[in-house]
Amino acid sequence: MSTSKSFSLSEDWVVVILGFAIILLALIGVAVPRPSFSWNNSDELMNSVISGANLFKIGAQFILVFFIAILGAMLLGKSLKNLLIVFPAVFIITAVALILAGNAVVQDYNLEAVIFSLGIGLIIGNFFTLPTWFREALSTELYVKIGLVLLGTSVIFRDILTAGGLGLLQAIVVVLSVWYFAFWLCKKLKIDSEMAMMLSSAVSICGVSAAIATSGAIKGDSKKLSYIVSLVLITAIPMMIFMPYIANWLGLSQEVTGAWLGGSIDTTGAVVASGSLVGEEALKISTIVKFSQNVLLGIAAFAISVYWTYSNSKSAENAEKPTLKIIWDRFPKFVLGFVGASLLFSFVISPEHVATVKGSLKSVQGLWFALAFTSIGLETNFKDLFVHNNRKPLYAFLIAQTFNIIVTLVVAMLLFG
Repeated sequence: MSTSKSFSLSEDWVVVILGFAIILLALIGVAVPRPSFSWNNSDELMNSVISGANLFKIGAQFILVFFIAILGAMLLGKSLKNLLIVFPAVFIITAVALILAGNAVVQDYNLEAVIFSLGIGLIIGNFFTLPTWFREALSTELYVKIGLVLLGTSVIFRDILTAGGLGLLQAIVVVLSVWYFAFWLCKKLKIDSEMAMMLSSAVSICGVSAAIATSGAIKGDSKKLSYIVSLVLITAIPMMIFMPYIANWLGLSQEVTGAWLGGSIDTTGAVVASGSLVGEEALKISTIVKFSQNVLLGIAAFAISVYWTYSNSKSAENAEKPTLKIIWDRFPKFVLGFVGASLLFSFVISPEHVATVKGSLKSVQGLWFALAFTSIGLETNFKDLFVHNNRKPLYAFLIAQTFNIIVTLVVAMLLFG
């Protein structure tokens, strides 16, 4: 057991090193080009996405992430032999998922790339027999945590301060009330603490990113994470489509509608799509509120990490006293990388410099998340996702999401009405 803890801690520090290596490369001008995956028809697919120029950009991204994956394996003392075969295979599957997600019809339904990565991975992992060495070479947690460190570069505190305080105030009220209700509900339904933490964060903060961050902070089960992510992405679609019409039926102003959409829909893409259906002002307000919730992700991840390490120390089998040293030893260090990247891009790097590199970093961050969910799919069995016990988390998620919709509407009317 001690070996596992030691490995986990060293992996977190390696993640911080790798994440900041990517950031440093971007800041000194070695940012990889950002490929395009958007297409409407077969002609655009061939002439734009699969063109020589775009394939060169995809290849540049592959070289970057492959180099980082190899460096990570070396720092962790892992064998490179299997990685040299497995990582390119995972990248190719992920690239296919990104291309599928880039289709205009798919984008209209806001089906994000991670759901395709997960889906393709599940199909391959369940209908084909993968050798044990292949599954063991998958480094899901490493990919997720690198993506999370890079996510910190897009959580810019300055954007929220510029946009105004009402969105941040709504985000704080909604996140605290919805998170507590969801966690309380999970406990009432006797859902385990790991699942309860991830589910509560996903519903209350910012969907997929919050679930991933929470899973990393508590070293959660990847199968539970994939289940929560699937729930988030599936429920976002009907919310995105029907909430604007409900708002119109209720006679809500664009400001209130935007605040309602931004505070209750769990994915940023769905918020933008839904706000666009209402109008320009609704789109602006919904984006501000969503950004405000995203800013709280770092604070929430830090608080969850402290709570989880403290409570685990307190309930350990050997009744270890939860001292600051024990909490520090068990604290997931990658969270510090996330917060550090956010502070660096918020207060140290100039807004002009941030603007030049944020697109490239955002693209690479999304790629790491997609690689992680491809890996989750490849190592997960369908039976693990749809067992009888998973009905309770489904019920908890739907009830908590309904509570979220109602609370956010009330708060939006009070603050923006």
